[in-house]
Amino acid sequence: MADPKGFLTTDRVLARTRPTTERVRDWNEVYVPGSLLPVISKQAGRCMDCGIPFCHNGCPLGNLIPEWNDYAYRDDWQAASERLHATNNFPEFTGRLCPAPCESACVLGINQAPVTIKNVEVTIIDKAWESGDVTPQPPERLSGKTVAVIGSGPAGLAAAQQLTRAGHTVAVYERADRVGGLLRYGIPEFKMEKRHINRRIEQMRAEGTKFRTEVEIGRDIDAAKLRRRYDAVVIAAGATTSRDLPVPGRDLEGVHFAMEYLPMANKVQEGDLTVSPITAEGKHVVVIGGGDTGADCVGTAHRQGAASVTQLEIMPRPGEERNANQPWPTFPMLYKVTSAHEEGGERVYSVSTTRFEGDEDGNVQWLHLVEVEFTDGKLQRKPGTERRIPAQLVTLAMGFTGTDRQNGLVEQFGLELDDRGNIARDADYATNVPGVFVAGDAGRGQSLIVWAIAEGRSAARGVDRYLTGSSTLPAPVLPTDRALTV
Repeated sequence: MADPKGFLTTDRVLARTRPTTERVRDWNEVYVPGSLLPVISKQAGRCMDCGIPFCHNGCPLGNLIPEWNDYAYRDDWQAASERLHATNNFPEFTGRLCPAPCESACVLGINQAPVTIKNVEVTIIDKAWESGDVTPQPPERLSGKTVAVIGSGPAGLAAAQQLTRAGHTVAVYERADRVGGLLRYGIPEFKMEKRHINRRIEQMRAEGTKFRTEVEIGRDIDAAKLRRRYDAVVIAAGATTSRDLPVPGRDLEGVHFAMEYLPMANKVQEGDLTVSPITAEGKHVVVIGGGDTGADCVGTAHRQGAASVTQLEIMPRPGEERNANQPWPTFPMLYKVTSAHEEGGERVYSVSTTRFEGDEDGNVQWLHLVEVEFTDGKLQRKPGTERRIPAQLVTLAMGFTGTDRQNGLVEQFGLELDDRGNIARDADYATNVPGVFVAGDAGRGQSLIVWAIAEGRSAARGVDRYLTGSSTLPAPVLPTDRALTV
């Protein structure tokens, strides 16, 4: 145990964020640079090194949290980085973007504030980069086997890095102009600056991974031909089909999917555009969807100078304490105030959009909504609660419904889907097509970044075993019901 009395003598302290009035004027990360280091060792000392560390169970990656907490407490940052990388290829991503189910499972959280696991994690990896401890790890010898990875999000990158280090020749295909998937164009700069992706890509290139951007499998290259070209294929294309809202006025100008809106803002930060073609500047913005993607839209609208921002959620407002049906160590649905919400705007719960109203030029101007409630287990409209609110830009952030079926990838491979529209796979992440595997949201459905990396690592082990007959690649022990049998 790092500090036997740490959980008794040290209060939980989170990373400091910059003032809202300052950070909404730029796109830099919201945290005060270097604010963690003076306090993080004592925070790591709050870890009790439990006999049964439930944080392991809460994290799909099986991160060795008590071990690297102990090293961080003792200021042994190199050892902490080694233990961190033992289970996680990209802790700088998860330390910034993961909702931290490990903290919800922390034993200390039964009756106190849990350990600040995310803050410890991101401090360890940031120090590792600063100290030069993150270096390429090329394989000692090549296997002579080739693997194509479709998609360069966290699942695809994790699978590619593991397979490259195992000695296989790996090429990653990405349909966008830059590597990173939703990490690149779906996550705003203020949540994770893209320099973190760039330096990981350089590490992977130095290890031997090849990247092919602006190539969409199914359109630019026939999927069946790709299968014949490589010894194995990993599909990590994500669940990119956005859930739509089929109500009157949906076709009005100014109503966009979140994944149409957010990438344009990121392209401005990349220097590709001077001004986003979809901007919130001077407009009344309504974000439909109360999740993390919705919060990303809220923060983006603030930085673009929106006149007002309103976020709508059809479900009731969550409580601030655990419900009885979500006991420790499960991940509870709690009322969460993100950095974007701290910056302003209004959040409205238990409402449903009924239609959009536009002006004579076809531009959206108003959103009509009605309050809803659960009656006999069903969501019902409350009579007499209809009203309209100003809406000159609407973003739909209601989640995703499955993998892309428009580009022909599924049909050209001849893949079977499960009853949720995801690519079906077995416990080794193999599809019904020999040599074709699937990892991340494409097979699991919309999920967390930690699940994506965990599945990428697990799929890499399955591919390695398929190619060589056995595998020494480490992989998380995931619940068997997470891998759908073909």
